[in-house]
Amino acid sequence: MKLGRKILQIFLFIIGIFIALFLYSKYVGTKGLAVKEYKITNESIPENFHGVKLVQFSDIHYGTTINYKDLQKIVKKINALKPDIVVFTGDLFDKSISLGEKDLSDITKAFSSIQAELGKYAIAGDNDSSHKNFETILTNSDFINLNDTYDYIYSNEYTPIILSGLSSRKGNKEETSAKLKTSIEEITKYNVEKETPLYSILLMHEPDEITKVDQSYYKLVLAGHSLGGSIHLPFVKNLLLEDGAKTYNKDFYDLGNSQLYISNGLGTSSFTYRFLNTPSINLFRLTNK
Repeated sequence: MKLGRKILQIFLFIIGIFIALFLYSKYVGTKGLAVKEYKITNESIPENFHGVKLVQFSDIHYGTTINYKDLQKIVKKINALKPDIVVFTGDLFDKSISLGEKDLSDITKAFSSIQAELGKYAIAGDNDSSHKNFETILTNSDFINLNDTYDYIYSNEYTPIILSGLSSRKGNKEETSAKLKTSIEEITKYNVEKETPLYSILLMHEPDEITKVDQSYYKLVLAGHSLGGSIHLPFVKNLLLEDGAKTYNKDFYDLGNSQLYISNGLGTSSFTYRFLNTPSINLFRLTNK
């Protein structure tokens, strides 16, 4: 009897641990907000961009674990960092959530309040590509949609940097080289005409697409989609990896010609849990020294 009672106690203890981890991952792990800060040093960054701050946020999946109050806190944190440039790397929406007009209005209001002196930019994630309201929200909140296009960014002087965007492979199944054709042609033209090479940044959603990108044209690549695997366990590879982030899903990869940074995102997808993987945004400080 004593042995049976002991086994029962151990069993109940284990069940209790699992329940506690479940509740933590569902209601605590999905909250909070971390800022991951990185210094980006490259000699082709113009002197007038030395010290410029770029904030990346990604993968909101609005309505899963992020509501309007959460989004307001995210915006407040972004603005507190006083960024010069803000970029969003996709998945504002989630395929499992149907949003009403008030939700769309709230999102637009929050995105409109994001402040960035040199510009706000976005690309669509796989959940945004077919959503009819994505482009409308960007337009109404002063974000520039960079899907398969580029924009020059100027800071004080005439030497710019170039920011390019790659659309999600789900939204546009055209070959990556074709989608980046206009961007690469512009970078090539600039480098031929000017004495100094153009510093270039690429936004993409699915990080595994980096293998199809001619990395010689892009010094800094920012991606999302992976959600960091949602569940982090010590000495265990990231779990629950998304298709499109099976190979590249860690925070950083040095690819030789390029540096790839992947945001762990803010929300959750079909698996609405996070463990030891706090929602986060990335802050990059550009410097040429």
